[in-house]
Amino acid sequence: MAVIGAGISGAACAKALRERDVAVDIFERGRAPGGRLASPMVQGRRVDLGAAYFTVKDEAFAAVVDDWVSRRLVHPWTDTFEVLSPGGRDVTTGPVRFATTGGLRSLARGVLPDDVRFDTPVESVDTLNHDAVVLAMPDPQAARLAPGACDWVDYEPVIAVAAGWARRCWTMQNAAFVNDDPDVSFVADDGARRGDGAAVLVAHTTASRARAHLDTPDDAVAPVMAAVRRLLDITTEPSWVHVHRWTFAKPSGTHGDAEFGLVTGQRPLGICGDAWCPTGAPRVESAWLSGGRLAAAIAETLS
Repeated sequence: MAVIGAGISGAACAKALRERDVAVDIFERGRAPGGRLASPMVQGRRVDLGAAYFTVKDEAFAAVVDDWVSRRLVHPWTDTFEVLSPGGRDVTTGPVRFATTGGLRSLARGVLPDDVRFDTPVESVDTLNHDAVVLAMPDPQAARLAPGACDWVDYEPVIAVAAGWARRCWTMQNAAFVNDDPDVSFVADDGARRGDGAAVLVAHTTASRARAHLDTPDDAVAPVMAAVRRLLDITTEPSWVHVHRWTFAKPSGTHGDAEFGLVTGQRPLGICGDAWCPTGAPRVESAWLSGGRLAAAIAETLS
């Protein structure tokens, strides 16, 4: 069968299918795995430009993460973030956020086999001769390949702006949620979450700021960096900046109680990703669980 998309949901789905002795071909339009778990090399160092971290709630995913921790693929980062708003600075505690030394992309890379077909966009599922197909991608992209397969969920855009300095020049310890700012919604200290102490910040724009610059993402740098410097009291300019556009960054809704989509028939069509999230909170965990649970359902259908 074919899995289209080598992000975390596609990786989980392919892994679970192979564990059930189902032969899988994996197609990925990009040059590297991970999807929105992107951590490309920037200025000689990997920087997390997609998902900022992940959390654990489900027991099945907790077992997976325990294995990752034991193998030193991931590490607990923090349970405390700052909150920046026009009224001042505060802190908030929540679940433990996990991060990786090698960048979040390393999780997908560690799960996927060596025979992923990178740089291979699939323009139509009709070109595939496999006995089943999985669309492991954001809903707007899946809708292009299977328009009537289900009721699709909209996604919001984000532009990630990474910036590096010669040394840390801010007091924020790990990361901050930003409230009521027109330009920035989140800022992470990438050196803190990666554990190497690098003086690198990654800011995520608001959806409105991203929409204004989807065609020219570099134009987002000036307002975003002005906001970051103002929010964190930074007085010096960064030595470098790097921009990444996410047209489909995060779901604006979910598929209710459904954990995945599966259209049966002559050739089953499966759909998985972070929007298939019964808990109502799309995250890395929901993408992983969606892919694995879809694999179980498809394997049963094929048998």
